[in-house]
Amino acid sequence: MKEFNWKGVDLNLLVAFQALFQTNSVSAAAEQCFVSQSAMSHTLQRMRVLFDDPLFERVGARMEPTQHAQEIAPTIDRLLGSIKNDLLVKKHFTANGYSGVWKIGLTDYAEQLFAPALYDAIKQQSPNSQVSFFNVNRSNYVEIAESEGLDVVIGSIENLNRRFLSEHLYTEQHLCLFDPSSVTTNEPMSLEDFVGYEHALVSPDGSLQTQVDKRLAKLGYERRVGVASRNFLTIRRLLLGRELLCIVPKRFAEMEMYSHDLQAISSPIEIPDFDIRLLFLKANQYEEKSIWIRRVVASVVN
Repeated sequence: MKEFNWKGVDLNLLVAFQALFQTNSVSAAAEQCFVSQSAMSHTLQRMRVLFDDPLFERVGARMEPTQHAQEIAPTIDRLLGSIKNDLLVKKHFTANGYSGVWKIGLTDYAEQLFAPALYDAIKQQSPNSQVSFFNVNRSNYVEIAESEGLDVVIGSIENLNRRFLSEHLYTEQHLCLFDPSSVTTNEPMSLEDFVGYEHALVSPDGSLQTQVDKRLAKLGYERRVGVASRNFLTIRRLLLGRELLCIVPKRFAEMEMYSHDLQAISSPIEIPDFDIRLLFLKANQYEEKSIWIRRVVASVVN
């Protein structure tokens, strides 16, 4: 099949056709299109070449459409209407009327803390929508954001990819979490107690050493790491009923204290804080839909 040549197709020809069909007059169509009568006559000649049909014939004082012109007029009306209403007019986003899927990437920690509250906040304001949470980390968030079309990413992610922007949500601190029925210590905890118990680690990469071990070594101490997991839920289950300590983010520790009878106290060793950030594509920064979900996330997390 011969490929269609779009070179001679001009949107203005369709606009002129519509004006001629509506007015049955070259002069009236020219006035409607804000061009001269001679320009409209020239446009009619171009239309006749494009459609291979006279399109409009003079009958008395009127330009009457040919049979072919009458057949294509509804299609041209639909095309111009679609271009005007669907292509050129930007639709305003309304959360209440949105029936699509919110795609939110979260690190394991962020998902444990914020997923339920995010779901509630989104569904309260956007009841017809759906929510899909995606587990991401520092290594794969760019790939998943692009392949899945994520609206936002939430977590402690540094070395931001240049295609993304970020907003600071809050700065996280650390506490030492344990089961008080299995671990006996005073507050403040001494370094001797801290290294006297075996430790569990939340370790995204499976490593059994962290900055804590380096700081302890400088002070002449060494702790025993018995187990590591990438998942915060696993760490909580490991702590219950066992003589284990675990350094965890403060918000997670407070949540576990309230719901699972664990205890959290300050660590005897200084541990650097970390930032929880909201990431989104630069290309979406001014989109109403993106602005809305970012505001919801900020209100939930803060």
